[in-house]
Amino acid sequence: MASLRDIRKRIRSVKNTRQITKAMKMVSAAKLRKAQDAILAARPYAQTLEQIISELAVRSADQELAHPLLATRPIRRVELLLLTSDRGLAGGFNSNVIRRANRYLYENSNLQVRVSTVGRKGNDFFRNRGHSIRKDFAGLYATLNYRSAANVAEELAAAFLNDEVDAVYVVYNEFVSAITQNVVVSQLLPLQPATAKAAATPTPETVAAAPALVDFKYEPSRQAVLDRLVPQAVNIKLYRALLESVASEQGARMSAMENATNNATDMISSYTLLYNRTRQAVITKELMEIVSGAEALK
Repeated sequence: MASLRDIRKRIRSVKNTRQITKAMKMVSAAKLRKAQDAILAARPYAQTLEQIISELAVRSADQELAHPLLATRPIRRVELLLLTSDRGLAGGFNSNVIRRANRYLYENSNLQVRVSTVGRKGNDFFRNRGHSIRKDFAGLYATLNYRSAANVAEELAAAFLNDEVDAVYVVYNEFVSAITQNVVVSQLLPLQPATAKAAATPTPETVAAAPALVDFKYEPSRQAVLDRLVPQAVNIKLYRALLESVASEQGARMSAMENATNNATDMISSYTLLYNRTRQAVITKELMEIVSGAEALK
């Protein structure tokens, strides 16, 4: 049985841990609010931009408009970009992304897949296991804004345009709520707007039900508008993925720290009960020894 001193040390240690986890939970809650506002503000713009490109592609299908970032080709070489965090203590946030990336590598072993990382956790995992990393975008979260995200997107787009890779995928946590995050593998390049893909394979029912498209006048031209919007859409798509990852990280950390705080409270209750029982047993033993000694002297 542990001594009273050992139990007191354990109680004091768990209380200190609970104080730390509670503080981390409050910090993550404050950061989550800011990150959630950022992602909710970015989503409508990204969705509207994607819709504009889709409608432009559909309206201009008969004019042979094209953009290099929209061009599809047989996929032989792929770049996989992992979005993890720089710190741990976030539950399954990092492990879920890493597990999904490993599954992608296993399922596509016939392809040449090179890996890039954003976040120290993903980079450390693959380097410790001997997997080569093409590039680690270190410190990106510290200065995260549209310009820094666009620099990464432009570098990936340059690799795609120079025929170094045939496709680029991003693995990240999509923010749903503070306690729910979905791991997704999103195709960044070639850019494939959802509505454009749906319109590319129409069915007789959708053709009959769809209203006739009302065309617009584009200045200076349809191609110029497409050339301007497509690179911007790629930048916005990666920026949105980074914002989703940041919000998911703070939500996962807040949830993990709340669970840790609750577990620490339960442990303190258990240790306190054990301390009281041990103390009672010690006192009872001492009383029995006193009584036994008094009886022996008679």
